[in-house]
Formats: sequence, structure tokens, C-alpha cells
Amino acid sequence: MMFLLAPKKALRIDRVRQPELRRRWVETADERCPIACTWFTLTEPLSEPDEEPSLTWPAFPWPLFIRPNGKAGSLHPIHIRPAFSISLFRTFKDFMRPLAALLLITLSLVTHAQQPASASGASSVQTSPLPDAPEPTGNVNMFPHPDGSRFFVAGQANIIFQAHAPFHSPYQSDNSLVGRGEYKTSLIGTLFLGMQAIRSPRASTDLLLDIESAGGRGISQALGLAGFTNLDVVRNPTLGSKPYIARVQLHQTIGLSSTLVDATRTPFSLSTKVPERRIELHIGKMSLPDYLDLNSIGTDSHLQFMNWTVDNNGAWDYAADTRGYTYGVVTEYIDKSWTARYALALMPTVANGIDLDWNLRRASGQNFELESRYPLFGKFLNSDRKSAVRAMAFVNRANMGIYRTQNQLALATHTTPDITAHPQFTTVKYGFGLNFEQELTPNLRAFGRFGWNEGAHQSYAYTEVDQTIELGGDYSLRSGLFGLKPRPNDKLGLTFVTNAIKRDHQRYLALGGLGFLLGDGKLHYAREDIVEAYYNLHIWRGVFYALDAQYITHPGYNQDRGPVLVESVRMHVDF
Repeated sequence: MMFLLAPKKALRIDRVRQPELRRRWVETADERCPIACTWFTLTEPLSEPDEEPSLTWPAFPWPLFIRPNGKAGSLHPIHIRPAFSISLFRTFKDFMRPLAALLLITLSLVTHAQQPASASGASSVQTSPLPDAPEPTGNVNMFPHPDGSRFFVAGQANIIFQAHAPFHSPYQSDNSLVGRGEYKTSLIGTLFLGMQAIRSPRASTDLLLDIESAGGRGISQALGLAGFTNLDVVRNPTLGSKPYIARVQLHQTIGLSSTLVDATRTPFSLSTKVPERRIELHIGKMSLPDYLDLNSIGTDSHLQFMNWTVDNNGAWDYAADTRGYTYGVVTEYIDKSWTARYALALMPTVANGIDLDWNLRRASGQNFELESRYPLFGKFLNSDRKSAVRAMAFVNRANMGIYRTQNQLALATHTTPDITAHPQFTTVKYGFGLNFEQELTPNLRAFGRFGWNEGAHQSYAYTEVDQTIELGGDYSLRSGLFGLKPRPNDKLGLTFVTNAIKRDHQRYLALGGLGFLLGDGKLHYAREDIVEAYYNLHIWRGVFYALDAQYITHPGYNQDRGPVLVESVRMHVDF
């Protein structure tokens, strides 16, 4: 239970009729908001009426510290105070104030910590100019990680607070993005462990183990958007935050040439010298986006964009359980300027399920990718400008329903279609994707994706997208911007993505059918368009903050609803 200490002299409070106080306790150890902080009074329009009233919830709106008739030195429990009706502007202001306050507090603490103290203990005024910012470093962590060690230990934590104000919503259903204002916080923490069993660069063997905990929730329980706004959110909130094994792998490198090249040590590959031509095998529990559809500009939700269909190809229904992991084998042939990859992985037993089907003859996900690192625009850009193009295809076999069949059955029986109500049988879903990135200047890069799948069969493992187009870029502030001092580890990003589904899938949602993510009860179809922008701010060592905004038109492909603006604050720590 949390208490606030009343000041000796309470400030004057406007005399308004006080509504009845309803007692609800809050805790600092709530898995849905695992941030140690001071809890504030929460006004009812920003509370969570969809949650059970007996559950504790963190409160983030602007603090109301003073309670009427407070006595010096007395302790008071914090309550949730029903608010009077407020305007949309005030709702938006209540959302943004705590976000700005959180960032300003952090910046002020870091700035104060970096100022030297005088002999008397008071902070001294800095008279000499600050030194020039250092060149960007490839690895910014809280603690050093020596490359020469046989063992690898690292960790990371990512906390994302997201909110949106009320938006136009004439109707909604079980799987809709909630039309009223709401906010949610997610936390994901990962411990990376590794050991080099064989350290020979030409035939190295790594043993890898990652332990993870994912807590909190996404807005609207991660429903109502094909391009959901937070990639860290687990799509089944009932799983809780109990730690689990995210990855356990054997990584084997087989050298095919005597020439060695430098390699960056990562949680998935521990060698710092590798053969220029080689075969790499990854066997065990994994996440397929660790190896396929990578993009150095739009892949990492911890330091880059946050949207599902920005960081991954939305039309790639990759094999995974509801947490995003599967068991499989990834084989890579890596040459100087190109790479070929093949992955075979287990599919879930049901759409968005936690259990995997171990019968590969009945269910499997096969993935193929070819990557070229030859210069894309050699005649127009400096040949030193890095670039890459990746072409991918996938074929999934699983117990997937067929949208047209379920639509016809519903119309014949005057019922609502249900894509899961079909006999057990194996169907095939396939698709392909393109992915490119291009360095335009030393600080400016562009990237894009295109994805397509056949769309006749049930969206099963990732999200409900049959076609996606994306174009964006990022800008490094290592050289400064608009006369500002260089900040080598800060970055700006901007992207646009548009998603679509096929006609049978549209008809299914229009008849009131529910997918594992979408379903407004009816549908006035339009493409779901998303613009996302972020600023990633390096604070100190491995600590980063980011401000992010996502403007979504036609959420859930429904032009009767929206648009909606989702604001985010992210804190990321690399240990």
C-alpha cells in the first residue's frame, strides 16, 4: 500500500463540491506497470473501466498531491477521484503532461549528476565549454562486454507507455480498438547468456540461452489494429509476466574460406572473427525475425520504430507462438556480397496459440530468403554507401480456415461466420516479401518493404495483413541538426505503412466475424494507413529514452472509425 506525506501547510484548493471518494489501493510492484515511481491521483475518464475494480492499477495523470484539511506529518492513502466532465483538449493535456514530466525529470537528474560538486557540497557553475561529442560507438551498454571472453552475459529492459485520446467510434465490438481514451504500459526484460564451446573461427560452436519476462498490456489488449502500436506486447495477456525461456540454441559456423573478416559480437553469434564464406546453422528455440526480414533501419522496437507492421513485414505470417517464438532450424550461406537463408519451423496448433504442433507432416512453416549487398545506385551515389535488398518467400501448412467457405456457411444458415469452426485439416498459405535499405548520406538512410500473401486462408500466427507497403528512413544526429550540438547516439525516424486484406477477408469482418486480432461487428472497408515518427535520445551509457507518435487512419480497416493518434514514451536500458 502506498501513502503520501501531507505538507505542513496545505495549499488552497478551489472550493468545489467534492464527489464521493472510492478507495482503490495501488502498489509499486504491479506487473502491468513495473516502474518504481510515485503514484498519483487518477481521474475517472482516464481510468480503466474495462478492468476488474478489485485489481490494482498504476496511475499516471498529472499529480494532485494536496488533500483538503491535510494535517502536518499525516499519511493519507491515495484514491481514485471521479472527475467532472472534461473536454477533449483537457484529456489530451492530461495524457501529455506526465509524459513530458517523466522525460524532464530524467534529463534533469542526468544533467545534475554530470555537474561537478564544489568543496562545500553545492553544485558549481561550469565555466568551460563542454567537449565535442564523441564519435558514435557500435555498442553502448551499462557494463563492458569483453570480446575475448569465452562467455557472454548481457541483458536489456524495455518499458513502453502508450496512450490515445477518445476518437470517432460510432460502434465497436469485442476485437475493436477502444474508442474512449486509454493508456497502457508494457515491460519486457531479457537475460542473454552464451558460451563458445569451440572457439576456432573456421568451425566455432556457440551455446545460447535467453530468459525473458514480458509484463504489462497493450492498449485495447492488443486488439483492433492490424498494425498494432507496440511490438513488445504479448497478444495473450493471461500468460502473465512469469519468466520463460525465449531462446535456447546451438549455433554452428562452418568455414568455407581461409580469409577471415571482422564480425560484431551479438547474443546470437559470439565470434568476432569469421570466415568470409561460411555456412551458419541455428538449431533450437528462436524467433524467425532474428534471422529473416532484417533491416538495420526498421527492425528493432527497442531503439527504432514500435509498430508491428513497420518492424516486420505485416504480410509475412511467420511461424510462432503467441509470444513470437518457435522451434526450428535456420541455415545460412554467407558470401562477401550476398546471403541465402532457409528456415523450417513449427506452427502453432491454433491461431495465435501458445502450443506448437510437433508433427511436421501436418504443420510447418518454410521460409526462403536471398539477400544482396551490391550497391543499388552505383551511378548516382558514392559506392561506399551501404545498401541491401532482400527477397523472401514463405509457405505455411497448418489447420487454417478458409474465409470464403465460412462466409458462405454463415449466409446459408443466417449466422455469424467463425473462421475457427471447421473440421481438422491441413491447408496451405503462401506469400512473399521485398525489403531494402540504402544509405543516402553519412547520416541519412532510407528503407522500405512490400509484402503479399494469398489471403484466402486464415491469418494465423502474426497479424491480419494480406498486403503491405512501407517507406521510411532515419537520420543520425552525429553531425548535429539545425545548429544543435552533435549527439552521436541520437536518432530521428519517420515512416509510412499501408496495410490491406483480400475481399473474402473483408467480407468475413463485414458479416461480424472475428479474427484473432480484428472484428468491429461490421466493416466499411478501407486500407489501414499508419504514419510513425520517433526521436531516440541517448541519456547515459546504456540508457535511452524515446518519444514516439503513430497516426492511424481507418483502424482495423474500418473507415467508419478513427483516425486515432497514439503517443508513446519508451525507456530502454542495455546492460
